[in-house]
Amino acid sequence: MTKTDWISDEIADLRTAGLFTQIRTIESPQGAWLVVDGQKVLNFCSNNYLGLANHPRLVKAAKAALDHYGVGPAAVRTIAGTTVLHLELESRLAAFKGVEAALTFQSGFNANLAAIPALVGKGDGVYSDELNHASIIDGCRLSGAKIVRYPHTDARGLRQVIEEHKGENFNRSLIITDGVFSMDGDIAPLDEVYAVAHEFGYLLMVDDAHGEGVLGNGGRGIVDHFDLHGKVDIEVGTLSKAFGVVGGAVAGNQVIIDWLRQRGRPFLFSSAMTAPDVAACLAAIDLLEESSELVEQLWENTKYFKGQMELLGFDTGLSSTPIVPIMLGEAPLAQAFSSRLFEEQVFAMAIGFPTVPRGRARIRVMNSAAHTRNDLDQGLAAFERVGKELEVI
Repeated sequence: MTKTDWISDEIADLRTAGLFTQIRTIESPQGAWLVVDGQKVLNFCSNNYLGLANHPRLVKAAKAALDHYGVGPAAVRTIAGTTVLHLELESRLAAFKGVEAALTFQSGFNANLAAIPALVGKGDGVYSDELNHASIIDGCRLSGAKIVRYPHTDARGLRQVIEEHKGENFNRSLIITDGVFSMDGDIAPLDEVYAVAHEFGYLLMVDDAHGEGVLGNGGRGIVDHFDLHGKVDIEVGTLSKAFGVVGGAVAGNQVIIDWLRQRGRPFLFSSAMTAPDVAACLAAIDLLEESSELVEQLWENTKYFKGQMELLGFDTGLSSTPIVPIMLGEAPLAQAFSSRLFEEQVFAMAIGFPTVPRGRARIRVMNSAAHTRNDLDQGLAAFERVGKELEVI
């Protein structure tokens, strides 16, 4: 026996259970079609909602910043890593979101790891939707606050657990929810959650990673979708999905952003976003402010694809967004379905435990404005063939 035999045993168990993830290799720019493991395939995997990841204007902006600033920031933001581009992006993001201020991070994951421990700690309480993203869960754990989970998208259940824990006399309390839940594609009832937060006087935070560029007027997000401007204290977002680049952001009241500049550990102890990434994000905001055409195309594609999948007899769960889960149940079936789709030139990965609960494995289709109607029809035809072959439909 060696000290790593247990890891080999665990990996073997994952393979047996159909839960071992085979990571495929991309050999082309992001888009509606990719070259994956040497094969041209229709892309239903990427979070590239608006098709901006390889947009010429973003590429041009990144190249110009690369020529001017070079490759890396070489420092954290508080020492020598803040450029005029960072400040411009934060100002533009705040204006786009309709808030007082914003602060950027290296990723949406880091934004959550920065915000939550800076706002709550030992002696405090966090009320977290039971299906919140892993970055929220980790941020809550790092904070040292007591974590109280409430039933998924259930504002009444939230109020009930708050009442149950009133006797603990937390110093501060924070309510956190995803805006759009990334595995199921459903939307948090943020208006109802806000009503509870307002009733008890608790801070309210929403992770809008899958809502920015998707929901609201011109993709301004879930707060705009519910017309809750000025009522949600903290909006966490990502620049790695609809914006097509990489990075994260926290937007909200000026005092909260000022505090995160002093206490947000990923901001203080990890190098800044690179200048080319920041410049590309600025170009993405330009595009979103100029026109809502891409957002409208995304929703048109979503409505068509989801409607056709349901007509074929597939279970698309509770999704009301461009995230369309094809519910299959057991992980081995989901992996077999994904493998057969790849043979049919459709790239759509299986998702199982621990990303989703056991028995809830699925293929998750990510719609994009980059898809043409012909792309969608090709994908639908492949799903129909494989679905009948594996007796799913």
